[in-house]
Amino acid sequence: MKVLKKQRNSRSCIICGLDNELGVKAPFYEMEDGTVVTVFSFRAEHQSYPGRAHGGMITCMLDELIGRVIWCYEPDKLAVTLDINVKFRKPVPYDEKLYGVGKITKNSSRAYVGEAMIKNADGVVLAEATATYFKLPAEKISDADMHEELDRFLPDDVTEINVP
Repeated sequence: MKVLKKQRNSRSCIICGLDNELGVKAPFYEMEDGTVVTVFSFRAEHQSYPGRAHGGMITCMLDELIGRVIWCYEPDKLAVTLDINVKFRKPVPYDEKLYGVGKITKNSSRAYVGEAMIKNADGVVLAEATATYFKLPAEKISDADMHEELDRFLPDDVTEINVP
């Protein structure tokens, strides 16, 4: 599937923060079908039991995927999670290539609902979530300069991603 745009990363986020030494540092891409996709790997620092990523990290990734989809449709909006329901289907490994996909299923002027999943290289769904987000202006989310926090961008040459 064709990549339309690479999204920016933040400085400190546990999932996308490029300056967070314990973070995943995941890249996110806006796709031609209106979804957001990431290709990433958890690391041993993100483990629960040996060989398995922690459920909290899995939930963080699913939350990040759905949270970013709004930028495909409303690039100047920010949103906060109102609720999230996660289903863990199979153990999620670390040190393996994983694929995440997020999409919006319902969108209104004040809120939206989305879905996300994490798959392995064989296309097996390992975890999935449904979540609701409330749209807010940046100044109501944090006193920090959000433009400064979200101003990390590492260009790459990814033009297509084939999610299994």
